[in-house]
Amino acid sequence: MTVHLPATAGELRRAARDGRTRAVVMTMGALHEGHATLIRTARQHAGDDGEVVVTVFVNPLQFGPNEDLDRYPRTLEADLKLAEQAGADVVFAPSADEVYPGGEPQVRITAGPMGGRYEGASRPGHFDGMLTVVAKLLHLTQPDVAFYGQKDAQQLALIRRMAADLNFPVEIVGVPTVREGDGVALSSRNRYLSDAERVTARELSRALFTAAQAVPRGPRAVLRAARAILDDAARMEPPIALDYVALIDPRDFTDAAPDHTGPAVLAVAAKVGTTRLIDNIPLEFGGAA
Repeated sequence: MTVHLPATAGELRRAARDGRTRAVVMTMGALHEGHATLIRTARQHAGDDGEVVVTVFVNPLQFGPNEDLDRYPRTLEADLKLAEQAGADVVFAPSADEVYPGGEPQVRITAGPMGGRYEGASRPGHFDGMLTVVAKLLHLTQPDVAFYGQKDAQQLALIRRMAADLNFPVEIVGVPTVREGDGVALSSRNRYLSDAERVTARELSRALFTAAQAVPRGPRAVLRAARAILDDAARMEPPIALDYVALIDPRDFTDAAPDHTGPAVLAVAAKVGTTRLIDNIPLEFGGAA
């Protein structure tokens, strides 16, 4: 199979689907094994007769004033190869003019209070930009189902809420985080870590998985267990500079109550050196951990 690279959304829409399921995986490029897992999952869901579309678009609306849009890696040739090997039929890599034909959009989707917490507090406006481009790409690709990684838990929660609140006719599916052998969640940002920083970064996932063992003792015990490891990591060389560690209700991304039952997300964000990393794991209280 040779992956198709349509030049415009019009060309993508004109491609014959004949009632086939269309699954989409949205990315900003610099694809790695985490993206490949998303594509393989989409392929499995769509089946041999379905169509898997991978979008590659570095969205300028997601970058804040202190975030370097020009620094973001652009590796389209390598991305095409990985997408094809993972089972994509189409890679849609639109220009900024294709996505934003009138220039910077005057009307945008707002993430509301749910997008102002945690990652939204650290990166004001980020989730408004993310939801705006996701909405546009859903319109441009017109999928039946869209796949997103659970590593970006707040992003996934917001996309699900947008699809429900605004009646998008698409199924949103979360795919478990892919990790490297040392437990670090796969991310294009990992390439910026030095060897010493990589050792420190391992403490993020260790804190999460150690804390998960405290689920039978309740939410407070889970947070205490995570904080104990992260406090120690703050004294490592190089240290972890913690932004937050929180136990979150995924329905609205508020703090889970001390007596919370049901699904929860244990999330952490920190800087190691100059690289900001996020990670999380899903938990279940009042049921199987």
